[in-house]
Amino acid sequence: MWYYHMSKMPAAKLDLLKGTLDLMVLQTLDAMGPLHGYGIARRIEQVSGDEVLLNQGTIYASLLRLQQRRWIAAAWGTSENNRKAKFYSITRAGVRQMKADKSQWDRLAAVMGRVLATATARGKE
Repeated sequence: MWYYHMSKMPAAKLDLLKGTLDLMVLQTLDAMGPLHGYGIARRIEQVSGDEVLLNQGTIYASLLRLQQRRWIAAAWGTSENNRKAKFYSITRAGVRQMKADKSQWDRLAAVMGRVLATATARGKE
């Protein structure tokens, strides 16, 4: 199970639902193009407003899993600070998977919104 820290509650850890980080990585690569692992992690943190903080082990486990599923490809290159780094890019299969996962998340978010709105409407916040 992967964890991320909420920046407003530094001691708390929340479980990410299965596949959450993988979808974030796929979306990041689709939006930004090829990036190295550190760049992917920092971009996710930036877009999340630092609500999701990733450690090196967490991001690389996701990258390995995505590579094994052939949803991303990797190639060695030179980073912006002139160091050798592995750059990851999304594959066609990865784009298809990202779209399917995004559709599922959109449906889940809509359902959760309806359920939580019902509780709020009754004053049970």
